[in-house]
Amino acid sequence: MSQTEITTGSLTGKRVLLIVSGGIAAFKALELIRLLRKQGCAVRCVLTRNGAEFVTALSLQALSESKVYTDLFSLTDESEMGHIQLSRSADLVVVAPASADLLARMTAGMADDLAATVLLATDKPVLVAPAMNVRMWMHAATQANMTTLKARGIQVVGPEEGAMACNEFGYGRMSEPAAILTAIEAMLTPAPRPLSGKHAIVTSGPTHEPIDPVRYIANRSSGRQGHAIAAALVELGARVTLISGPVSVPDPVGVTVRRIESAEQMLAACRSALPADIAVFAAAVADWRVVNAAEGKIKKQPGAAAPSLALTPNPDILATIAAAGPDRPRLVIGFAAETDDLLDNARAKLARKNADWIVANDVSPNTGIMGGENNTIHLISKDGIEDWPDLDKREVGRRLAARIAAELE
Repeated sequence: MSQTEITTGSLTGKRVLLIVSGGIAAFKALELIRLLRKQGCAVRCVLTRNGAEFVTALSLQALSESKVYTDLFSLTDESEMGHIQLSRSADLVVVAPASADLLARMTAGMADDLAATVLLATDKPVLVAPAMNVRMWMHAATQANMTTLKARGIQVVGPEEGAMACNEFGYGRMSEPAAILTAIEAMLTPAPRPLSGKHAIVTSGPTHEPIDPVRYIANRSSGRQGHAIAAALVELGARVTLISGPVSVPDPVGVTVRRIESAEQMLAACRSALPADIAVFAAAVADWRVVNAAEGKIKKQPGAAAPSLALTPNPDILATIAAAGPDRPRLVIGFAAETDDLLDNARAKLARKNADWIVANDVSPNTGIMGGENNTIHLISKDGIEDWPDLDKREVGRRLAARIAAELE
């Protein structure tokens, strides 16, 4: 199909940089190029050395009608289209297939060939379509790499379950070109985002209440759920202020992060972030703090009794913001992490704190929820209780964000 034969399509005027890495699924890249061109999209290709074992640069060039780039140190390519310009000249970078090796090098931030260098240098959105043997896909290293890449904002399509060229069956098949095209269209021609123009405050993680300069009172919260909610609200267009206690999970892309240690600092950060349309208090705030934290390390004296700690209640962040008068967010959502009488305690908290919703979850040790990957929640409002199934915390975040958007509409 020549340039003059392309009719107006869903991607007219858009530009995709397609990176083709090694694997038998590389042949699907040819069909993907054809579909992209049919929709009016301009395509440039980067072919890795391993990818060239499965498809040729000539085939990619014939279908894309554009030069194919292969060598990081090509003097001709660097003079005509340097790798930095190449990494930023498209609207979207697509890696299809994305091999286990290339995904690992992306995670590590390596720049040892043209494809890895382009991915490290790009400032544009990136979509990857993984393709590999099922055991490679399920390996802990690959799964950890995917978690890291997703946390950095990399979008993923697939892989799918099915028979593979290696005569095994399972997840690892690259998504079909039509499915990848749909994902590309969603990224390049996004639907209106329902929370555009809205400001959301999200609290996340634990608080650390000092005993002395080296010791503190804390809890087992990982921050995964609060961070997932913040990421999901950003995806729906909200401007998000994430107020986070000490966590080890990566910060979501596109949020404004305010780091705090104590409950008093968290409340001050919430107040300074007002006004807001939405407030989600997912942080596990310590209920008490030490009255007079020691300025120096408390030394253990031989034969001496353990020091006694005088505790005082921390400020109630949820109740304070829910009673903020004209600055009260339109939708105030609290969390109730309980080990006993979950629903009764959550309903009482809804009324006592003047919240609009309470997200209740059972954090008994046998559930693995506190600090874990999954969550089972009950959404409690004045209208009743919604029981959600056991879900990955990212999916809980997406469902809650969608529910918030529907409520504000």
